[in-house]
Amino acid sequence: MSESNSATESKNSGIKKIDDQGILKGVEGLTPEKIESVIQQVITNETGARLKVYVDTCVHCGLCSKGCHYYLSLNDPKFSPAGKVKQTLAEIMQKKGKVSPEFIKQAAVIAYTQCNLCKRCAMYCPFGLDVAYVMSVMRRICHKLGVVPLYIQDTAHSHSVTMNQMWVKDDEWVDTLMWQEEEAQEAFENLRIPLDIEGADLFYSVIGPEPKFRAQLIFQAAVIMNAVGENWTMPSMPGWDNSDMCMFTGDYEMMERLKRCHFESALNLRAKRIVMGECGHAFRSVYDVGNRALGWRMPPIEIIHAIDYFNELFEQNRIKIKKKFDTPVTLHDPCNVSRGRGLHDKARNLVNATCSNFIEMVPNREHNYCCSAGGGVINCGPPFKNARVESGKEKARQLLEAKEKGAKVVIAPCHNCHGGLEDIIHHYNVGMELKFFGDIIYEILDLP
Repeated sequence: MSESNSATESKNSGIKKIDDQGILKGVEGLTPEKIESVIQQVITNETGARLKVYVDTCVHCGLCSKGCHYYLSLNDPKFSPAGKVKQTLAEIMQKKGKVSPEFIKQAAVIAYTQCNLCKRCAMYCPFGLDVAYVMSVMRRICHKLGVVPLYIQDTAHSHSVTMNQMWVKDDEWVDTLMWQEEEAQEAFENLRIPLDIEGADLFYSVIGPEPKFRAQLIFQAAVIMNAVGENWTMPSMPGWDNSDMCMFTGDYEMMERLKRCHFESALNLRAKRIVMGECGHAFRSVYDVGNRALGWRMPPIEIIHAIDYFNELFEQNRIKIKKKFDTPVTLHDPCNVSRGRGLHDKARNLVNATCSNFIEMVPNREHNYCCSAGGGVINCGPPFKNARVESGKEKARQLLEAKEKGAKVVIAPCHNCHGGLEDIIHHYNVGMELKFFGDIIYEILDLP
């Protein structure tokens, strides 16, 4: 598809003319020979029967379409999972890597900005084909060709320099923790955010945007940890950021460095386990992808998501509340902790333990629609924001249905989900409030 055709079709499909310098500048330096060489290197050395089976087995039956919020929102066959495969890896393999720079430019847009890697489509495919894996291979090819959206590549550069995605310097990280500790001590005199405590029961890690934009979440976590008498610690040096945009750009070498740093930070402190803040992609990166890239079938230290940890606190009666949160709530199931880890029932246990009026979205649990932000899509930045929000039309419909039943608050235990849902709620005038589980628990805690 030519660039002009793409722009013409944008009126109906939500796709605008490509205006991303990372992609445009990257394509300028490509030659057919370089493209073919990189493609053959990736397919021959880094993939195997799995990719070929996925691409060859697809019969284009279209059953995956109802599993994809892009197709449901935009009503265009090329946004179906099968359509995305056909436009990218299927053609690459058919032509044995002999494709043009223009093809790579369009394939990069599809792989990075038109698929959230949410894996919902695999549940509806009669063969169980994992289109997210196919799109990840396409991203890997684009990364090695140097054709990556500018904003997410900048985040990957931050990872490589600072070992966090927000260019937070070591002293800034510690200063932020001290600031949040001082803020908390105004209400809780003896509260501490312990740093570098060896042998702690719990090593708490967060994602880069928390110290940068959502420091109150660290404050809330510290209050909860102190309220339950937790033996916990946070690291003062790199390894505190559990996020991983390199996993989404296709820079697997850097992804391995990030995960090793995170694991070793906890292991060096001899912590018994890692508890991660409310983030989905970060959990996927340490529990399902990064560990395997490093050669571990499972992580070298027990890792649990905040949903799991908070649910555990209530099950063990370690946490006391004044009263339940009484504003009607609904729950968004993040892809990477629901479909990816099966925490949807524990999330509902937690909602019922903390809230008095719970209204389900439909569909829910592992069938829930993606927020349209995950998989690195929101990190591709402003050039693709309008198309991303348009792809969230089906999610907006789902939210509005829950609102009509009385829900006023959406609990979304994931940072990227907050970013995506905030844009959807604003664009479609949904008029609902967003909260993390930490927000709810902090609000209802029974504190001295």
